[in-house]
Amino acid sequence: MKAEEQQRARESDISCEEARAELERLFSDERFHATERSRAILRYIADRHFEGRADGVKAYSIALDVLGRQSNFDPSLDPIVRIELSRLRSSLNQYYEAFGRDDGISIELPRGRYVAVFVRGRDCRQRSPESSAAPALRDIRPLPFEEPTLPRAGISKWREAFERRWLKGGMIALIGIGLAGGAVFYGARPVTTVKPTVTLTMTAADTELGDEADRTRDLLLTALTQFETLTVSQSTGRNRPLSAVLRPPISNSYDIDMKYYGDGDQRTVWWQIVDANSGDILKSGIERVDADGRSVAAVQAALVTRLSGRFAATRSIINTTEAHDYAEGTRGNACVLRADYELDSGATGVGKAADCLEATLASDPHDADAAAALASLTASGRAGPVNAESLDRALQLANRAANLAPLSDRASTAVMLAQFYSGRTDAAIKAGNRALSLNPNNPDVMAKLAMVLFSSGYFAAGASLAEDAGRAADVVPRDASVVLALDAYRRGDWSTASLLSEQVSDSDFVIWSVRAASLGQIGSSLAGERLAAFRKADPGFEASFHDKMSAYRYRADIAASIEQGLTKAGAHMKANGLAVAF
Repeated sequence: MKAEEQQRARESDISCEEARAELERLFSDERFHATERSRAILRYIADRHFEGRADGVKAYSIALDVLGRQSNFDPSLDPIVRIELSRLRSSLNQYYEAFGRDDGISIELPRGRYVAVFVRGRDCRQRSPESSAAPALRDIRPLPFEEPTLPRAGISKWREAFERRWLKGGMIALIGIGLAGGAVFYGARPVTTVKPTVTLTMTAADTELGDEADRTRDLLLTALTQFETLTVSQSTGRNRPLSAVLRPPISNSYDIDMKYYGDGDQRTVWWQIVDANSGDILKSGIERVDADGRSVAAVQAALVTRLSGRFAATRSIINTTEAHDYAEGTRGNACVLRADYELDSGATGVGKAADCLEATLASDPHDADAAAALASLTASGRAGPVNAESLDRALQLANRAANLAPLSDRASTAVMLAQFYSGRTDAAIKAGNRALSLNPNNPDVMAKLAMVLFSSGYFAAGASLAEDAGRAADVVPRDASVVLALDAYRRGDWSTASLLSEQVSDSDFVIWSVRAASLGQIGSSLAGERLAAFRKADPGFEASFHDKMSAYRYRADIAASIEQGLTKAGAHMKANGLAVAF
């Protein structure tokens, strides 16, 4: 029986009432992680299904009717619909694989068509041969070990006592030597840090909100594990190995205390982060979400998105503390966090971070996080000049990280960056969408994918994702701010472009270019001042402008328009063709 015939057979016994009931049940289940935009798209496609449109709908219709795009929307130039469908498809697959029933109804979105398919039973939930064989392996038990007894005939009692006394003394001496040697060995070894441990508690201010608070906490626990930057624990107590006793602590722990409030359609979470070792309060805050006609489950999902970014993103208070509290020679997790920070800050020549990652991989070649971080630094040029050899190594490191940790959004993001800077745009966007599906709450992934999309000419999709990243983060990711500044510049909104570029705390070639060019376009008296600051930061930028814009893989029309603004500001650009405006 062909696949299409099998699918039709699975659909044939499902009534419209059953299909509608499954759709409403899905939307009311707080375990279904999807953005409001994804939910709106699913309802739109499902409604067309109930109207009898078996062939589905067009990307153009979704863009206009759901995403609010203009009538001149072109799906071939703006992939926003494909991106949103990819995110929605991943959310559905993850939900049904985790919570679906073998004999229950599920909703599928076939690739290549914008149509909702309601099926009974899920073939993908069958157990693999490996998992079926696992119980048999666990039933194997080792044979009991019996210590052999040797004949002691002819040995006198005094000799037995003598041997026992010397054996006991020798063992004590050996243990003492071992402990002393271990202390010297571990004290001399470079410290290798691991991910910090966090515990979460959430209480309801009103007993009637107890169930809501428990569900929100459970959703937050799941979201935090998707970041893979923290170790989530149920208890603050930890059994420390001997190595941790002989040298300074290599893992910190934090307690996150929260209180859940409800006032009409508004939900609020007060939170504080406490250093479990010292008892110091590192930071506290309040997250508030208004329903605005949304369900309680949707409001909870919005809270979880914000809170998970506050606690686990690159510039969260916990990861910032972890990155800066250890000495520079420290390997492991602190080294990875420093590299992430440098990548987000736009700094160049971060040799110390790259050296630390190299040392980490030398001691543990299977550290997927270190491989991914080094791949991202290398591909983006943050660790040194970019050439064919360095890009090949970046791809190798990124692919190794993805193979070691296939569910890591950091690894998939590294693959995206390595592919993008190697000129493989389609493969990069595919890897970026996978990273976003693995962790839809990570503002850093959103921001980096937004930059890839925008730089590739998908302006609307890139700007939309950058806005999402800004809403989901405590500190707006730098790449998101850059995309929004560039998009304002592209649209001729010079004042907004200038304002947004000034808000980026870390300056690099692109930010300096947008700052000076924006002021040059509006004829501001401050343009010359900004240009002088640019020359001081990068004395040779006028000669290297086109090479650097090409290395960042910005389109020629963007480079030409920024060059025009810099020329108006007073720059003497190296001739490279006629600069044209948008």
